[in-house]
Amino acid sequence: MKLDSVDSVLDFAIQKEQDAADIYLELGNKMDRPYMKDVFLGVAKEEMGHKSKLMGVKSGKKLHASEKEIQGLKLADTLVEVELSTEMDYQDALIAPMKTEKAAYRLYTDLASATDNADLQGLFKNLAQEEAKHKLRFEVEYDDHVLKEN
Repeated sequence: MKLDSVDSVLDFAIQKEQDAADIYLELGNKMDRPYMKDVFLGVAKEEMGHKSKLMGVKSGKKLHASEKEIQGLKLADTLVEVELSTEMDYQDALIAPMKTEKAAYRLYTDLASATDNADLQGLFKNLAQEEAKHKLRFEVEYDDHVLKEN
């Protein structure tokens, strides 16, 4: 996909949010632990909210940047890459989204830096913080239930 216009960037981001929502919905429906099922389904819903924000911007709506910066546990930095799939075990089902959300954070941070449009910068910074919040949820669960059990 060529990202040579605002619309192409927004279309790319919209598709990424849809893809993320689809996999989180699928993973959520396969979780045995009710809490994590709720987390995955909640993140899927939030990803659809991100998609709606992006679609709104594409149709002319203005959004503002988030003032709050989310700090993670940095667990994703130390873990081996795992491919996100619906057939993974619980540990991998936490690692893969951490990595995915970290990549989404970087994508939106890079997109914010790459544009001079203040409205788009605000949107991308806001979405970057949302992705950081998602990553933190998975890091906390990993810290609480995987690291402490090992």
